[in-house]
Parts: sequence; C-alpha cells; structure tokens
Amino acid sequence: MSSPWTKIGHGFAWFFNLNLDPYGQQEAERTDSRDASQSHPNVEPYDEKNPTAADWLISVTPTPRGIFNYFYRLFPFLHWITRYNLVWFVGDLIAGITVGAVVVPQGMAYALLAELEPQYGLYSSFMGVLIYWFFATSKDITIGPVAVMSTVTGGIVNRAEEAIPDVPGHVVASALSVIVGGIVCFLGLARLGWIVDFIPLPSIAAFMTGSGINIAVGQIPTMMGMNSKKKRFSTRDPTYLVIINTLKNLKYTTIDAAMGLTALLMLYIIRGTCTYLAKKYPQREKMLFFISTLRTAFVILLYTAISAGVNLYRRSNPLFSVLGEVPRGFQHAAVPDLDPKILSFFTSELPAAVIVVLIEHISISKSFGRVNNYVIDPSQELVAIGVTNLLGPFLGAYPATGSFSRTAIKAKSGVRTPFAGVITAIVVLLALYALTAVFWYIPQASLAAVIIHAVLDVVSPPNVVYQFWRISPLEVIIFFAGVLVTIFDTIEDGIYTTVCVSFAVFIFRLFQAKGRFLGVARVRTIGDVRSGRAASESQSISQEQKTTSTLRGDSISSERNLFLPINHEDNSNPRIPLTHPYPGVFIYQFSELFNYPNATRFLDGLTAGIFKATRRTDPASLGKLGDRPWNDPGPRRGQVVIDDTEERPTLKAIILDFAAVNNVDATSVQALIDVRNQLDRYTTPDIVEWHFANVWNPWTRRALTAAGFGFLRPKGDAEAGRRWKSVFSVVDLADAATPLSSDGRSGEKRASRGDEEIGTQPHSIQENESLIRQVPVYGLNRPFFHADLQEALDAVLENIEHQPPVFKA
Repeated sequence: MSSPWTKIGHGFAWFFNLNLDPYGQQEAERTDSRDASQSHPNVEPYDEKNPTAADWLISVTPTPRGIFNYFYRLFPFLHWITRYNLVWFVGDLIAGITVGAVVVPQGMAYALLAELEPQYGLYSSFMGVLIYWFFATSKDITIGPVAVMSTVTGGIVNRAEEAIPDVPGHVVASALSVIVGGIVCFLGLARLGWIVDFIPLPSIAAFMTGSGINIAVGQIPTMMGMNSKKKRFSTRDPTYLVIINTLKNLKYTTIDAAMGLTALLMLYIIRGTCTYLAKKYPQREKMLFFISTLRTAFVILLYTAISAGVNLYRRSNPLFSVLGEVPRGFQHAAVPDLDPKILSFFTSELPAAVIVVLIEHISISKSFGRVNNYVIDPSQELVAIGVTNLLGPFLGAYPATGSFSRTAIKAKSGVRTPFAGVITAIVVLLALYALTAVFWYIPQASLAAVIIHAVLDVVSPPNVVYQFWRISPLEVIIFFAGVLVTIFDTIEDGIYTTVCVSFAVFIFRLFQAKGRFLGVARVRTIGDVRSGRAASESQSISQEQKTTSTLRGDSISSERNLFLPINHEDNSNPRIPLTHPYPGVFIYQFSELFNYPNATRFLDGLTAGIFKATRRTDPASLGKLGDRPWNDPGPRRGQVVIDDTEERPTLKAIILDFAAVNNVDATSVQALIDVRNQLDRYTTPDIVEWHFANVWNPWTRRALTAAGFGFLRPKGDAEAGRRWKSVFSVVDLADAATPLSSDGRSGEKRASRGDEEIGTQPHSIQENESLIRQVPVYGLNRPFFHADLQEALDAVLENIEHQPPVFKA
C-alpha cells in the first residue's frame, strides 16, 4: 500500500500534469528482474533502488555524534596531549629554541618589509607560534611573519599612508589581519579546505619565484645603503624599475654595503661549508645541521656586536643605518580598529592577501606532511591560521602564515609535536623583554641580507622548471607568465595571473575533452605460470592459500580481452590490429567528466565515428524528396548514384564506458537522449541498444534510468517476438566463515538462455550450483548497466547472435 507521502506526490503530479514514468520504467524493470530470476533460480534476486533526495538530506544532516566529533576535531591537540612524554618534550625543546633563534631576527626584518616598526614582527611571531598548536594538524609548520605576506601588507600600508594619512600603518595592518583571518577561519569552519586544490603546483612555484625575486631586488638598495641618507627611489615599484634605478644609483652606495654584502656572503659561506662537511663527515651531520640552522642568529649577533662597538658613543649619528628603538613588551596591545574607512580602503586587496595566506600555509604543510609520513587536514589548518590572524592583532600583530624556511628548520631539528611552538613563543617573549636594548644596534643592511638570503631559497631552480616541462609543457608557460607579471607589474597581479590562467587551462581541457572508440585485442601475460600449476599442488595447499589463489585467479587462463583505443592514441603498439568488437557494435569511452561543458563535443565525436563506419538500416526511411532534410536531400531526381556504403554494417549497439564519469547533469543527459533519438531514426525500424559499463555513482544511474537508459523499454509490434537474454555478473558466496568460495567461481558471468537451455546442462553441474549461493553484483532490473566492459560486450554479442534484425532488406 502506498504511503501518504507517495499519495501526496501523485496528487501533485496529477495537478501539474507530470508524467512520472514516460519510458515505462517500472513495468520494464519488473519484467527484466522477473525474467532473469526465472532463468537462474540459484541467483538471489536483487533490484537496484534509486537514491532519493530524502536519502541525501539524511546523509548530510548532522547527527548528535557528528556534531560532537566536529567540535572535537577543532582541537586536535586533545588527541595526543594526554600521551605527552619526556622524550617528546626534549625534541620539542630543541626544535622550539632553534626556531626561536631564527624567528626573532627574521620577524623584525619582515616587519620592515611590511613598512612597520620591527616590534610588530615580534608580535606576529609570538602569536603565530603560541596559538597554532591548539588547532594544528601538522607538527612541523611554523606560523609567523613571512616575506611575501609582509610585502603585500607593506604595499597596502604604503598606499594607506597616502589615502588615509591620519591612520597609522600598524592599525591598517591589524585590521587587514582580522579580516583575512575571519575569511580564512570561515573557510576552515565550513570545511572548504579543498578549495586550495584549485591552485596547481606550477602556479605556486611561479608565485613563490616571482615574489622571491621581487623581494630580493627590493632589498638590494637597503643592503647597499642607497636610501639610507635620502630616499632616492621607491623599492615598491615593479621589479624591473627597481633594478634599473638600483643600477643608476650605485654611485650613492654607502658604508652600509660593507655590513650588508659581507653578512650575505657569510650566510652563504656558513651554509655551503656545513653542507660540504656534512657530506664528508656524515657522523657529524646533526651538529653541522644546527650550526647551519643558527647561521642567521650568529650573523646578526656578530654584526650587532660590530655595530655596538662602532656606534656605542654616536647613537645620535650612527655610522650606518641601524634598526633603532624597539619598545619593550607589548606596548601596542589594543582592540583592532575596524573603521569602515579602513576596511573599504583595502577591500580590493583582500583576494590577493587571502590567496597568499592559503597558498603558503597549505602547500608547506602538505609538503612536510608527505615527507614526514602524516596527513594534514586542510580545513583544520585554515581554522588554525584564521584564529591566529583573528587574535594576533589584539597584541599588535599583522597578517601571518606558514613559513617555509622556519618549518624546514623545525622539521630537521627533531620536532615531535606542535607543542614546540610554545617553546618558540617563550624565546620570542624573552627577546621582547630582555633584548630590546640590543636590537637598537642591529644594522639594517645586515637585516636586508638576511631577507635576501631567505627569499632566494624559494626561487625555483632550473631543474624544477625542466621537470615541469617534461611533465606538462603548457604549465611551463603558466609558470613564466606568473613570474614575468610579478617582475613587470606587482606580486598581486602575478598571483591573479597564475590562478586565472591555470583555471582557464583546466576549463579549456574540460571543454575540449574527446572520447575514444575502443577496439578489442586478445592478449596474454608473458611469464604467467598460474595456469600451468599441477593439480596436485593445488590440492596440497591450505584452505587460506586456496582463497588467496582464487582472488589471484589461479584457475583461469592468462588470456583475456584488452580494450584499447582504435587509433592507438594511448601510445600502444601500432602493430597490434584493433577493430570494433563486432560489425555495428561500438565501444566508446569518455576521457573526462561528462557534463554540460563537453557533452556536445563528446557526442559529436560518437555520432561522427558511427556515421563513418556504418550505413543507414533502411534507405527508404528517408522518404520522398520533399520529406528529406535540407542538409541531406539525397541524389537528384533520375540520377543514379553508386552506394559506396553498401559494404558497411548497420548500427546495432553502443557500449559507453563511464569509468571516468562521476556525475552527469540535465544538459548532458538531454544531449544523450537527443543522440539516441537521432540514431533510432538512423536505424529504423531497428532500435539501437545502449549499454553502460562502470557506472559507479548511484545518482548517475538514477539520471540515466530517468532518461530511459539501463532497462529494456517496452517492445513495439515489430519486436514482439524478440526475447532478451540477460547477461550479468554474480559472486558465489560460501558460508559466513569464508566470504568468497574457494573453487574459482568468484565473479562468474551468467547468461539467461531460456529454460530449455538450463535443462540441457549436465546433471552434476546443476547439483553443484544448487549448493552455492549466488548474488548478482548489480540489479537484475537494469540489464543494460554492466560491471565492466567485458560483461557489456558479452551481453551485446549474446543477443545479437541469437536475434535476427527487425528490418529485412
């Protein structure tokens, strides 16, 4: 009896004049299932049910347990903090102190990139490492100020000084951090971390390379002291202009160059020496690693000492540019000012800022997760970095994200858990309260050398670009486009260029996807010895080994059918003869998703190939000259035309391989219906059979059945005498202890040949089959949906060979 909801639905259908079953699906599926079950009484009946909107709503509706797990996963530290131990603490202590020694000078240097005073870099460093460990799914990542995000922030602060001069730069930077943090945190809470996957690796490499060159070039004037006495040109101009102006103003180089160039040289000498010695003396590799890691702190300390010795008694007129006063503690802690005037100013800059935060953090965390054998949760990482940027401005921080250099140092230092960030925060805190007097003497040229040394490491070496070329030449063009736009315009436009061009290439490939016709080749595996094993060996192995052997296919021949593109476009051996599996039978494979962008192109290729290889079933079906289409009127009246298609077969069946298709839409399905109608007119009075293989998504199967595919449509008068023979795959089930039978019958195909054929089977086989439970892989009510191409081909050939066509010439 129908449920009340069903009756209500039928009432709506009657009121709106809806045809609920235009193809007779319900009756056809009942008939198909009944015929298959009657032909094979040993096969347990199984009918597919369509997924419903209610099922989908239930699946996405959160349960109380799901809600609890959602909030529990927001704090990943709860998974491991109760098992924290002394060994982990020692590893975290070493890594935390090491990273702290690096982040203090880097943080102050990057704050200068952001056009802020150096203490704001320390505030960002402190909040980044302190907050992140609560939400982290990566033990290696280190959040704090980075070169690229600092440069983007600096550009916004510079423009704000001109547009809204009454607002201090750090207020603008803090407001930017809150908004960026809010956006990123929302993306994480909504579990939209997958959105980062839209940005491919070449785009990230181009962005990092262009940004590295841009930042390094912009720091050269500071390192050389050209702008120390008087600002002669802006380092925020496009990179090529900065290079030109730097060359023009070399004559204004000051003694700062001695502090900058020698510091840069020393950084590379220490790293190169440690790398060389580590290869020569591998037993001292760990010690050399820490020496190399701490080179930044060592160089800054050395040049600070030199500066203090020179400028101790000339603080009012230092010999070279120094960092200057750094306030002690968190003197700029305050509630961020989110004045609409400030927010409206940098609204246009938000996309670039958000993309930078996402790209740097997620790409770094994924990379180190793969290297160190753990998996990060991108959405949770967005929550972590979003909360960091939301809370950081309350202490004066500006936007922060994951740092590649400090993350690499942390990973190699033997970090064990994200708690190492707390150790780093303590180091930064000590620097803020105990070392601010020393910071006054740090030479700005030496800080510029630290920045140049750090950012040049993110520039992609030629070997990486060559690897891109070997894998995908087109993406090398995207890479250089992003780099060139960054050099000749801005970092923001470089980001937009790489992201937009990459997405355009993806869409172009989707629109231009082409299907392929498959042929059949009989192949066998060279070196296969399974079919040659002696019977005595198979009898002596254990039951467990028998089950394994069944799964491996010991009892079958190594010969099999292989489906390859007819034109060998897959780079298969062109000497292999490939033909369509049977005259008038075509196997067509979709190479991409089958949706509205490419449905027409796919199906145009299908029909063009069919028309080229077949002939019209009944030429008289074209009718009189006046009834024929204008684009195919046929020969002139009285003209005799030799039919060169006489040797071609008529179209009988089409097998579509949906292995690459996950979802379909209304446009693609309607296009499939139109092609079916077109080919039915082409083969009239015969009907084309449409078979589908590898349709794994239930919603795709539902869409196809709604369009009249997958089942035998009710026969007309011309086909009343024809009988369909179902071919389907079954699995032989044994008792509950052995899920699969061990007699080599798993996955067998069944063909319904009628009761008279079953009666001719050997008596021993029938008795054996009666002891085995057989279940079909897919529903018996939809005989045109097949588990694989071989089953689909078997079904087509089984029926073609035993059923004469309706049309008789």
